[in-house]
Amino acid sequence: MLEGGVRNCRLGTTKFRVWKNQEVTMSYDNAAKLLRLAICAAGRVGMTLGEIEEMFECDRRTAQRMTVKLMEVFIDAERWVDEDDQRPRWRLPSSSITSFLTPSPEELAVLARASEKLAKDGAANEARILKGLEEKVLATIPRSARARIEVDEEALLQALGLAARPGPRPISNELVDQTLVTALKGRRAIDILYRGVRDKSPRWRKVAPHGLLLGIRRYLVACDLDRADKVPRHYRVEDIVEAKLRPETFEAIADFDVGVHARGGFSSYVNDNEIEDIVWRFTPEAAARAKSFAFHPDQSVETETDGSLIVRFRACGLLEMAWHLYSWGDAVEVLAPAKLRAMIDGYRRSDFESLP
Repeated sequence: MLEGGVRNCRLGTTKFRVWKNQEVTMSYDNAAKLLRLAICAAGRVGMTLGEIEEMFECDRRTAQRMTVKLMEVFIDAERWVDEDDQRPRWRLPSSSITSFLTPSPEELAVLARASEKLAKDGAANEARILKGLEEKVLATIPRSARARIEVDEEALLQALGLAARPGPRPISNELVDQTLVTALKGRRAIDILYRGVRDKSPRWRKVAPHGLLLGIRRYLVACDLDRADKVPRHYRVEDIVEAKLRPETFEAIADFDVGVHARGGFSSYVNDNEIEDIVWRFTPEAAARAKSFAFHPDQSVETETDGSLIVRFRACGLLEMAWHLYSWGDAVEVLAPAKLRAMIDGYRRSDFESLP
């Protein structure tokens, strides 16, 4: 603890200050500007007041206030005078902002778009070099964040007209989707008019949304606020007839992570009470194709002496597995569990022209 109730904190490798028992307010816009300044100030030279004015198109007084805030927020920030031009500069060691340097989905999408454009224009060598840069950038992203970023990048590429997602998909209700996104971003409670499997007609529920599971079906992961158990439940988004924001926020389940939660399922269906060991064997002829699939984030694979491939993971969602396994015909055999093996018995065809 420092003087004045100021406490040193860490976020990854980044050290910063928090004022105890005092609300520190900063708009998202100003916070983004401060972070941009910190990134530019990282390194040996740092930033002068004139450079800050030019970068942010502001006056000298605003630039001075930004340097004050930089020194307040980042413990490692320092002011020094350049011996060559005698101008004061503000700088940060690069290690101080490492936690903030994960590339955004927009940046990755633009990088991928540039690589594709070079290839289409006949600049194969330049495209290869840029693709190598993209791979190096992706290699620096923590594994915990990579899946989310790659999904976001795919959505951005679709928006840019550079990718498409063919095939059947549930029809979405735009108003419901907008309400869910707003609630998730602001941790707002919502009322949903929802028809469950056992409901004869839709009825209103008050829920606390914690995340979305996206797949063949889409599920809203939320707690029923009229229940005291705070157990996350799953609501099929397509069966939400209407959704309304409530004025109050809610306290999220401690340590809940929708990404970790999703690992319990094969696709979008998750039920923690149904998770079990899954073992599949792909024939030698299908092994190479099966190796190109990630059936589950935590899967393990092994090649047997005859060339067949064994895939193991723990998950629930046997019905979704059966739907997927049907597309492999008789090129896959279920070793466990017995219930899944029984579900696909009699449906393993040998006349499919190609594998998935």
